[in-house]
Amino acid sequence: MDIDIPDLLRRQRQSVLDGSTRDAVDLAHQAVAAGVDAQRCIDQGYVAGIEEVGRLWEEGEYFLPELMQGADAMKAALEVLRPALLKAGQSAAAGPKIVIGTVQGDIHDIGKTLVATFLEASGFQVVDLGRDVPLTDFVDAAEREGARLIGLSALLTTTMPGQRGVVRLLEERGLRSHVSVLVGGAPVTRAYAASIGADGFAANAVEAVAEARRLTGSTA
Repeated sequence: MDIDIPDLLRRQRQSVLDGSTRDAVDLAHQAVAAGVDAQRCIDQGYVAGIEEVGRLWEEGEYFLPELMQGADAMKAALEVLRPALLKAGQSAAAGPKIVIGTVQGDIHDIGKTLVATFLEASGFQVVDLGRDVPLTDFVDAAEREGARLIGLSALLTTTMPGQRGVVRLLEERGLRSHVSVLVGGAPVTRAYAASIGADGFAANAVEAVAEARRLTGSTA
């Protein structure tokens, strides 16, 4: 099956910019059927698209709905491409591992999911624990997975102390020296992050990727 690969990559990128999950998935299936390198599609198609979405969002041209739609489109395409990557002995993400989740008592997960998607698109291996996660689960997962970073989301002021609790648990287990902590969420501030001993703070998904790269020394 002959296919114009540069045009395919352009359309994949555009599908993310348009926030069209249907187009993103269809184009991913076309790539698999034609035997196009899945990693190339991810890097030059979908990730290029989500990076542009992030740029437009930072510049105020896109808003949260467009950001989320673009992330959903890219995530759906990655699910189609992942089997092809595994078959070829590749991985959709080969960078440092990050454990992420919303702390115990908090069931909000839209922002956390968006951050996880952006991190995965940027090459990190993301272990998403979901929402309302017991504090010990973060530390257990980081130790089990060999994660370099824990990302903690709190959308309620009443659950913010959970972020401090994870930092303390890492200290108690002797893991603090090699596991960094990144915090975020609507009520969380940079000053609060510093006060609890967190290593980084991010107000949004784009900042989270930059902070994750800084904290892990990754070029992902």
